[in-house]
Amino acid sequence: MGDEHRLLGGKVAMITGASSGIGAAAARLFADEGAAVVLMARRAERLAELVESIRDGGGRAAAVAGDVTVPGDVARAVGTAVDTFGKLDAAFNNAGYGTAGVPLHEMDAETYDRTMDVNVRGVWNCLFHQIPAMLGSGGGAVVNTSSVAGLKATGASAAYVASKHAVIGLTRAAAYDYGRRGIRVNALVVGATRSEMMDGVIAELPELEEVFLSDSLQRRMSRPDEVAQAAAWLCSDRSSFVTGSAMAVDGGSTAV
Repeated sequence: MGDEHRLLGGKVAMITGASSGIGAAAARLFADEGAAVVLMARRAERLAELVESIRDGGGRAAAVAGDVTVPGDVARAVGTAVDTFGKLDAAFNNAGYGTAGVPLHEMDAETYDRTMDVNVRGVWNCLFHQIPAMLGSGGGAVVNTSSVAGLKATGASAAYVASKHAVIGLTRAAAYDYGRRGIRVNALVVGATRSEMMDGVIAELPELEEVFLSDSLQRRMSRPDEVAQAAAWLCSDRSSFVTGSAMAVDGGSTAV
């Protein structure tokens, strides 16, 4: 199938948190759907393996090892997209951090700072560098990963809940600022998803697995590729009238 018939044919997309879970699933899907992908995460070896796999399958991919909390790393990733593939059309700001929940008064300051730095400042850094690149090429689409914890209190930590609420706020503010300049910005409200991060949380507090399962009307967690499908649609021209939204991909968790 030619690129012109694919969901993201001809587009250049940047994906953060791309070394595992939802980010890695999105990297494969976006490439399969015709996008050239620039993948960013801290684990360079994982990224290199993923890029090689995408290229072996006929896709176009580049990797930038870096941390979304470091503005210079984000700038390098955006620059790689422009320098290697000529532009930046789409971004999936998916990198995130979370730990097993503890009551607010038991949380240490380091955990709070790390959670807010990755989940909020990381998205800010990405938007700050991605938006000028998109303005320079006529527009684009951004998707930020929030959570059901961005709409309601959950068993997650107070810092995680606050950070994911903030992601939705940043999303709406950016959509407002750039809606008339050709850039759409949306958020995914993601429910419990099988991933390395989730496995780590459950390893710390096994009783949370039943909580997560019972929170879904389908009594299951999502697969990373199910979330990636929603991100791909929001980055595509098929969602051309969708901006400023917080789209639930949560198995019905926020429906009740």
